[in-house]
Amino acid sequence: MTIGLRRMGPRDPGQRHRAATPLELLFDLVFVVAVGLAATNLHEIEAEGHLASAVFSYCLVFFSIWWAWVNFTWFATSFDTDDWLYRVMTVVQMAGVLVLAAGVHDAMVDGDFTIGIIGYVLMRLALVGQWIRAAVSSPRYRRTALRYVVGVVLVQILWVASLALPLELRPVATPFLILAEVLVPVWAETAAETTQWHTRHLAERYSLFTLIVLGEGLVASANAVIDALAHTEHLGSLLTLAACGLVITVGMWWIYFAREQHDHIRSLPTALLFGYGHYVVFAAAGALPAGIEVAVQADAGHSGLTASAVAATVAVPVALFVLSIWWLAIRPSLPRRVNVLVVVLTLTVVASVAVPAVSLPLTAVLVVAVVVTLEVASSSGHRSRFARPAL
Repeated sequence: MTIGLRRMGPRDPGQRHRAATPLELLFDLVFVVAVGLAATNLHEIEAEGHLASAVFSYCLVFFSIWWAWVNFTWFATSFDTDDWLYRVMTVVQMAGVLVLAAGVHDAMVDGDFTIGIIGYVLMRLALVGQWIRAAVSSPRYRRTALRYVVGVVLVQILWVASLALPLELRPVATPFLILAEVLVPVWAETAAETTQWHTRHLAERYSLFTLIVLGEGLVASANAVIDALAHTEHLGSLLTLAACGLVITVGMWWIYFAREQHDHIRSLPTALLFGYGHYVVFAAAGALPAGIEVAVQADAGHSGLTASAVAATVAVPVALFVLSIWWLAIRPSLPRRVNVLVVVLTLTVVASVAVPAVSLPLTAVLVVAVVVTLEVASSSGHRSRFARPAL
């Protein structure tokens, strides 16, 4: 055995007090760059009036960011050795994230995914190296690991081959390649031995990434305050916008952490639902700061969108975020009448775009109403993450 390397055997899924490692936290920080650039380009394209193309390109770019993070996270919960080779391979994946981030603008503005695909393939092939090591070290999971190797490599070949397509045809091929990507874990895990995962560790990792993405919303609210101080003629409206952005972001945080989530990833079907369903959670949270920035530009008269479309850039991501995390983690803990109320409040957020003048403050009020609803339900005997024993 090479000096300094550990056998890459499966981690104990019942390990007590397992938490995110410093390497995982550093890995997450690299994604702040990619998420921030995706949100920035989203708001710039939206502000120019190209709402549909902005959302489409954002969803494609965000998939590459999210999928790379998801695959690293699930591999790490099963096989993290934290030795020097594991760290080096993780750093290679981080380098791929930075290359991908460098290609975000070209992908979203010009439809040229060349740099983004190079960075993405680099990330995925680095993880292939980790799976090969797991196959060598763990006979029990060798077949599963080799299925990951074969599946990931084949899809990466297709991504590279897609660069030979005419620029206008690449968006047509991309959804099929995305489908191939998400089917690899299903094929690998269902046709062979299912890898073990640590449910609390995974729940923590997802919650940390949610915090990172929501943090971009706080930055957008801060930008609104900065603009308000620089343009005193819009002081009142911009401060209102900043306050609403803060309330909405904190409300989304509160809703996400309103219930424990590790119980929802016990079996392979529930794990796939939880893991894949978080794409909507993360993408919606990442789109919120773009919407706030669009609202700031619209207030200054620098937006090509209608007032209702501007309102939708905030209301729709908020509604998608709340509905998705409600469906994934909150719904089972609530009685039917409370679930109905949460859905009604969230759909009212979407409906508020019909009255754009009050949509933003109304969205903030409705998000607070959802928080209050969940807290009242918790005080009535339903378990909350924030619940404390009575003194």
